[in-house]
Amino acid sequence: MKKFLLFLFITISYAQGQEHAWVYFKDKPDVSVYTNNPTKMLSARALERRAKQNIALDERDVPVDTNYILEVANSEDIALKATSKWLNAVHVFGSETAIFKLLNLTFVASIQFASKNVETTSLKVTSQNKVSKINKVQNQFEYAYGAAENQIKMIGADMFHNLGYQGQGMQIAILDLGFSGVKTANAFGHLLDSNLENGEILGGYDFVHSNNNFYRATETGVTHGTQVLSTIAAIKENEFVGTAPKASFYLFVTEDDTSETPLEESLWVQAAERADSLGVDIINSSLGYYEFDEDKYNYSYEDMDGETTFITKGANIAIEKGMLLVNSIGNSGNNTWKYLIAPADAKNSIAVGAVAKNESLASFSSFGPTADERIKPETLACGESVYVVNENNEVVLTNGTSFSSPIVAGTVACLWQAYPKATNLDIRQMIIEHSENFYEPTDQGGYGILRIESLASELLKTKLEYPFYITTFHNGNVIGFYFYNEEEPQELKVQVFSVLGNVLVDKKITPIDNLIQLNNYASGIYYLRYQFEGNNELMTLIKGE
Repeated sequence: MKKFLLFLFITISYAQGQEHAWVYFKDKPDVSVYTNNPTKMLSARALERRAKQNIALDERDVPVDTNYILEVANSEDIALKATSKWLNAVHVFGSETAIFKLLNLTFVASIQFASKNVETTSLKVTSQNKVSKINKVQNQFEYAYGAAENQIKMIGADMFHNLGYQGQGMQIAILDLGFSGVKTANAFGHLLDSNLENGEILGGYDFVHSNNNFYRATETGVTHGTQVLSTIAAIKENEFVGTAPKASFYLFVTEDDTSETPLEESLWVQAAERADSLGVDIINSSLGYYEFDEDKYNYSYEDMDGETTFITKGANIAIEKGMLLVNSIGNSGNNTWKYLIAPADAKNSIAVGAVAKNESLASFSSFGPTADERIKPETLACGESVYVVNENNEVVLTNGTSFSSPIVAGTVACLWQAYPKATNLDIRQMIIEHSENFYEPTDQGGYGILRIESLASELLKTKLEYPFYITTFHNGNVIGFYFYNEEEPQELKVQVFSVLGNVLVDKKITPIDNLIQLNNYASGIYYLRYQFEGNNELMTLIKGE
């Protein structure tokens, strides 16, 4: 088997005295403007996700003040690299002297240098783990899942698929390196056919190059995200199926394959903020940081405490906003640094380790616990000799927690689809409690391999509470009702009310006539009531512009 480095290492040497730093602002002057008009800062789907989990809007949702950004950007010898509304901060690169001068701006609260060699005010930074080797071999196909059968059935995802839960209506953001080949490989064709019922790529962004070419098809070495996506979404008939093949996706490039700098932490946080504003349910991040091109930025194990690194601070807020973060724990189990990497240390994330196909622990899978002694990883899935689909539409073998993480993320999507009233923290707890070593966790194995078969069995016993799922799209202008079994006649009555109680829509939904259009109504809050077999449910809708 041929082994090769997944990432290209290029060391960047910076000019004398040039530093990365985060500049934190004291306030946000326009808070009331945005909180009184929430659709100016969040999509209808994002507001709907908050409402379902009783998560209130707060100042962190408000964008960073434009005047503050411009004044910093126009400061002498300062390069503005990124912004974070959640942390009310900007990432800058410049000389120590120029950065320290920013403290003279009346709206600047504090400055945090990424380098531990610079005296600073209070905070800290993160790094990325790129030490990943993969093996390419030709696969052997078998049964409907083909090469993916073992990694799917190991954790019980197939049982949710059999019940009709394949990620429909769920949105997943993948924060990664690059997605070359996704537009051309047939395994992803169903994500590009404009049919939301079988999953779709809804958009994306390349934060590294600040453009919309998130596929980066003309460059080399940027297919890691393609393989990560495949473990969730790819479909090759009789050859390969991912864990949530009918989910929908946003693809975000946050990792720079030419260097390893603290800026990548800020780009990651920007992408997480974008995912939140779009209404994404789950973030999969097969990235992590502890070591950089320049040693002065490196982290220590003590920094893996769930609150120190910039990226982990952002990750914690992402979770507080109602999203679930599934993150690779890292591939450092065989290294001097054997521990987890940020943001896998985030307080309520799901950090995922790796096992081999025979269910033994992968030696490279990083160790927990966190520096503050929380159990990590939360769960395990196949990550050694794991199958993926590459940019050439080939099913191949590879290694890494980069792939055990999305296998779990897709399974989480199916689980959350099956339990739509659960919060993100409810789903996380279900994952932990249904990992096989829940009562006897270990440092490297955490709570053990994920086993959700019993949850599927419970669903089968009680039958479906509602044999359909609801999703909103086009910024809340369209509501779709999708039945798991269209052959059985359904009697589903739906009404849409204004905030004053006026009935705007009164309709019987069928598998053929299953959409409600709100295009002709003003943006704002509406209520939807659906009645099925004597049961009534009421939900809040937020319609965007």
